[in-house]
Amino acid sequence: MFAGGSARLLVTNDGEVPLELTVEPWADTYQIQRQQTCVVVTHSPADRSWSGTQRGDEPFQIVHRRDSVTVWANGQCFHLTDTAGHVIDAADRQCPAQDAVS
Repeated sequence: MFAGGSARLLVTNDGEVPLELTVEPWADTYQIQRQQTCVVVTHSPADRSWSGTQRGDEPFQIVHRRDSVTVWANGQCFHLTDTAGHVIDAADRQCPAQDAVS
């Protein structure tokens, strides 16, 4: 069981063309298709703190541009899922087992 905290951020592409999603600080880039929603999941250490934020103790920071979104996942790792919780791609930065994430 994962001892730290978990945070989720839904990113939806309501546009007409694919949207580029970059997850930092790993610089991993994905394409979100039209009408698709991806969930960025990140995990904090055991003390449940979120490092790397510009304002306080926050799990995410987002930068949106016309054709792309950059998400800073301020946990120890991240992975992407669909809204049903199924893993998208092989993005797994040494996160805990999927069934430990709730």
